[in-house]
Amino acid sequence: MSEVERASPEAGPAAWEKCPGCGQINAKKVLERRLFVCPRCGHHLRLTLGQRLLVTVDPRSLRERDARVGAADPLGFRDRRAYAERLAAVRRETGRNEAVLTGTARIGGHPVALGVFDFAFLGGSMGSGVGERLTRLIEHAAAKRLPLVVVSASGGARMQEGIFSLLQMAKIAAALARLGTRGVPFLSVMTDPTTGGVAASLALLGDVNLAEPGALIGFAGPRVVEQTMRQKLPPGFQRAEFLLERGMLDRIVPRAELRTTLARLLDLLAGPRVAPRRRRPP
Repeated sequence: MSEVERASPEAGPAAWEKCPGCGQINAKKVLERRLFVCPRCGHHLRLTLGQRLLVTVDPRSLRERDARVGAADPLGFRDRRAYAERLAAVRRETGRNEAVLTGTARIGGHPVALGVFDFAFLGGSMGSGVGERLTRLIEHAAAKRLPLVVVSASGGARMQEGIFSLLQMAKIAAALARLGTRGVPFLSVMTDPTTGGVAASLALLGDVNLAEPGALIGFAGPRVVEQTMRQKLPPGFQRAEFLLERGMLDRIVPRAELRTTLARLLDLLAGPRVAPRRRRPP
């Protein structure tokens, strides 16, 4: 009997989730044990911010920075709904102030400067608040000589902020260039999806570029590219495996191996690990 068959259907629809890859209905308890990887086809489902932190950093090691830095509404943008109203609503829903969490943490005992995108916050889009947080994080990594690790999950630049959002691309790329002159390593992890301005200005600029299996990675989406070029795209276009074959990624890492892979890279690039603090006896 499979794990899916052993799971009880009596818990109701909320206890089940359909795999976007193969369509199989999986019990959420089974998915949790498998780090939200489909037991049938291996599709890596999208994670919440909290779930991503659990599989990436050492327990109880995260220290958040710049939590009060958030988006502004410089254009007074409004479509069917005012941008300010959208921000207020998503902040209530997620309990967060912006689409990226930044801070310090440990991975396999190594202290790192960490950025993790939250796709639930307006699709992980990058506005002025996200750009400011990431720039401050990169500058902190350079000052303290901390390896930088950024986990991306984003639809790209935030259209409601117009040119102010696009300016963040140059701002972040310049900060990364300064980080590189200090010899501080930058490890980029791309998850599904990593697109638009985030892919162009940050995610594909790592010293080591990693991705989860099947992640969509690119500037414009495949449908936009196909319509613009007016030709059929090759199978798997802009998926992680396609990019790996063409030298844009260094490795595709299954989710269960991500923390150990990052720790090994940090062993090579960042020196010795930090031993955990021992509690003093009472």
